[in-house]
Amino acid sequence: MTEEEIMRNLSAIEYYKEQLGSIDMQVQYLQAAMNDYQKAKVTIEQLGKVKGVSEMLVPVGLGVFVSASTKDTSKVLVDIGAGIVAEKTVEDAVKKIESRIGDLQKSQERLYSMANQIQHEAEELSEKTQRMMAETKQRM
Repeated sequence: MTEEEIMRNLSAIEYYKEQLGSIDMQVQYLQAAMNDYQKAKVTIEQLGKVKGVSEMLVPVGLGVFVSASTKDTSKVLVDIGAGIVAEKTVEDAVKKIESRIGDLQKSQERLYSMANQIQHEAEELSEKTQRMMAETKQRM
């Protein structure tokens, strides 16, 4: 009975490790998205400071910039979901981005909490399994 239980515990510990790996990947994805939103926020804020026609370099990602000239920087287009964009003021666009960053941070915090709970359960199960294995060795 004990050997069977040890095998089940070892299998559960492996499953916990897989879950932690999956959570880690999700956290990395969220962090990358937050970084992208932060860059967009800074770009929009700087764009909002430009008055009149101006030449500028606009970051498009991964260290790539496009030369552009501005006519009206008081409005920007913002994705509002399902591939639909809406014209917003710079202030409203920044608020929308900050809201999205906040949502991502909350999701990241939930993932951290889940990871901590899984880690704790895995450690307890590991300690229990080690005790069971030691007891099994003593019987032999």
